[in-house]
Order: sequence, then structure tokens, then C-alpha cells
Amino acid sequence: MIGLPTYVEQTRFNAWDLPCAVLPHSYVDMVAAAGGIPVLLPPAGAARPELVRRLDGLVLTGGADIDPARYGGPSAGIPGYTRPDRDESEFGLFELARAAGLPIFAVCRGLQLANVALGGTLIPHLPDVVGHEEHSGVEGGFTTTRVLTIAGSRVARLAGPEVKVHCHHHQAVDRLAGVLTATAYAADGTIEAVESVDGSFLVGVQWHPEADAADRRLIRALVEAADTYRRERNS
Repeated sequence: MIGLPTYVEQTRFNAWDLPCAVLPHSYVDMVAAAGGIPVLLPPAGAARPELVRRLDGLVLTGGADIDPARYGGPSAGIPGYTRPDRDESEFGLFELARAAGLPIFAVCRGLQLANVALGGTLIPHLPDVVGHEEHSGVEGGFTTTRVLTIAGSRVARLAGPEVKVHCHHHQAVDRLAGVLTATAYAADGTIEAVESVDGSFLVGVQWHPEADAADRRLIRALVEAADTYRRERNS
């Protein structure tokens, strides 16, 4: 049972145009293709422990920027948008999942959330630092980025020494949380993957693996870790 946080957006379908809890179906496909059971989690206030007890793993999904107040960032003048309801729900969900030892796979915004929740900070607008917008993709689409992994890391073992990935982000890790280590970089030095230093299954990638149906190695590893977690919890 793999939890997938959704987000509330104005959504139009058939004759309807109203706020809905939504998530790109590619996340559902990714989890299902790896053998997991996707469970959609709408933002509904503070996360509750009984929810985490029903899950075996968690994917922190992509989406809006993290509220800069959570890491001391600038409050104005930065492109992008925030979703305070998601922050409230998902920061709590992450804390409960970590406390329970739940395997966690963090995607794009999810990596940034994990880093901030664990004490790190973010670059508010990456083009201001690297001097280009190659990570940002196009509106409604992705760009292809070449990523080099760190030998000996979990990400390297799963994905290999070099990966071509789908990116769409204008923010990135600045100060890395002390309990995380960087395990992949873009050519311009941007941190593209992290993992926990304590050996628990906490892997975050700045790219969008749900957009690559041909490569399911990372999500399969999460589902395998979730299956082990479930068996040990129920034994």
C-alpha cells in the first residue's frame, strides 16, 4: 500500500469545473507497474498517525513550491506558487512516516520537502544561481537532463553511474540537511538526488521518474522495501 499525496486544484472535466483533489495518473501507473497498490491521499489538514499505520510506503509527489517561510527564504519576488494546505498535510505526513520507519521515495517537490523538514534550505530560483533555465523545462512539459550518480550510493546501485532524466523545477537544494547525503548531480552542480545517511529507505530525486515508463528501477526498490516493511510489521 503506497501513499501518494494529491493536491487541490480547480479542475475541469465533462460539464464540471470545480476544486478537486488531483494527481497526474503517471504516478498511479508508476506504482502499479512496480507491483504496489497506489493509495491517493488528499490534503485534509494535519496528517494522522492512523493513516500512516495503514501504509507500507510513501511517495512524496511533485507540485507547488514549499512555503519559503519554512526555511527562511524570501517571501516575495520569486516565480512560482505555493500550496499551504499541501505543506500542512505533507510535512506532518513525512514526520509521521519517518517516525514509523516507513520507506519513502521523494520526487521533485518531495525531495525539497524532505530536505526542509530535516533542517535544510532551498535555492528559491535556480536560474539566478546557475545562469540558465535548462532545469525548468517548458510550460506543461519536461526537459532532459544528464545526471551523474555517486559511486556506492543506493541511487547509483539502482540507476547506474549516469542517468538521463526528465526535469521540471526552478528550485533545488541549497544547504543539505545533515541526515541526508547528495547522491547525484547535474553538470552545473545542482543536487539531483539525495538519500538518508542512516540506511533507512529515504531516497529523493529532483527529477520526475513517473514521466519515464521505460525505467522503473527506483520505484521498484521502494515497493520492495515497502513489502519488507509490511512483512516485518505484521510478523
